[in-house]
Amino acid sequence: MIHFAQPHFWNALVLVALVAGALTFLARMRRKAMNRFGDKRLAFVTARSFSVRHFMWKEILIVLVFLMSVVALTRPQWGFDWKEIKRRGVDILIAVDTSKSMLTEDVRPNRLERSKLAVKDLLKKLKGDRVGLIAFSGDAFLMCPLTADYSGFLLSLDDLSPASIPRGGTNLGRAIEEAISGYGEVPAKYKAVVILTDGESWEGDPLKWAKLAAEKKVRIYTVGIGTREGELVRVAGDDGAPTFLKDPSGNFIKSRLNEVILKEVAAVTGGAYVRASGGETGLDYIYENYLTRLEKRDIESKMEQRYHERFQIPLLLALVLLLLETRISSRRTEP
Repeated sequence: MIHFAQPHFWNALVLVALVAGALTFLARMRRKAMNRFGDKRLAFVTARSFSVRHFMWKEILIVLVFLMSVVALTRPQWGFDWKEIKRRGVDILIAVDTSKSMLTEDVRPNRLERSKLAVKDLLKKLKGDRVGLIAFSGDAFLMCPLTADYSGFLLSLDDLSPASIPRGGTNLGRAIEEAISGYGEVPAKYKAVVILTDGESWEGDPLKWAKLAAEKKVRIYTVGIGTREGELVRVAGDDGAPTFLKDPSGNFIKSRLNEVILKEVAAVTGGAYVRASGGETGLDYIYENYLTRLEKRDIESKMEQRYHERFQIPLLLALVLLLLETRISSRRTEP
């Protein structure tokens, strides 16, 4: 059974049809021009050194060259071997702060959306690693367990919002606790936790859980989202119109990036802290300078069919036909 690895190249058959149509049109135009030049007997005498038959064969060969080239581009394959495929990587749990302070627009479009965009960019760099997603505010929840299915992970990421966790507030310690339990029996040297937050931890004891993570040799990398100057928190009011968040006393709440706690959490676990600035969130820096250096393990092993490539056959035919076309002369061979 023939298998085509790049079947979308069959669309290029339109080009073959255009070439064939163009050659046919030009041939008709040549015949009309000869007929206008004089009567058939005079045209025959004038063009007696020209072979219409040879010229027609040259055009047919050109069309066949294009056709064989398209077939080669589709990468026909038949015959296969079974090969063991191993997926190697590390396990990365990504915790994203979904508290209302993450709706602050001191980074555009807001802290939460910027975090989600950064995670999507990180996903493009991963090669074989498993990723999991934790949402946290006043509580924490494993939205997506560790998986190599990046499409499924993205669905969970897109669903993140302040409504993801019913309990309001910000409990960084609870996020670390959930990350520790989310790894199960994965050996410590293959673990990495990345936390994206503005650092406004108003509940729990994040340092306590960071020390427990350090005991389990789980490294935590923190990314500070926001600015030190901060900005008022814009939320949707009861009527759906945008309004600014107020505290119980009726004062407007201004959210600022708290780097101190994030630096401490990272330092305790032997990780690193990076502050998002401008168009960069720091996730690229963490991946390239830390995550890529972690020891990788065999995450998955499976047997896969590897088809034998046969594109060389139509490609060789195209070359032979092209050489043949150059060897055919449009002049008559007989005297």
